[in-house]
Amino acid sequence: QVQLVESGGGLVQTGGSLRLSCAASGRTFSTYSMAWFRQAPGKEREFVAYISFGGVSSYYSDSVKGRFTISRDNAKNTVYLQMNSLKPEDTAVYYCAAAASMPTRQARLYDAWGQGTQVTVSS
Repeated sequence: QVQLVESGGGLVQTGGSLRLSCAASGRTFSTYSMAWFRQAPGKEREFVAYISFGGVSSYYSDSVKGRFTISRDNAKNTVYLQMNSLKPEDTAVYYCAAAASMPTRQARLYDAWGQGTQVTVSS
């Protein structure tokens, strides 16, 4: 299986930017579809973005379209989430996920999860 470790979270002001990273180890990273989810206190975990194993296809939730960009570097076994124009409602714990199958917005279909990294947007 694949093990995932997120990093890059922190505190940023409204309108600012952050880049999250997810480092993978274990089975071949390049064959996995990757996704980002987030969960705010008292709310359900929600889909943010996914990227196919080859990096050719990606999909975003309506709430982040035009502001966030998912990418991957298979040589570094790492997936990224570039977050621009951040809003207070983006505040959440962000989780990286991996799937050996086709990418999906359904969290239950992912095979491995990271521990999460906190993103807090002030003002």
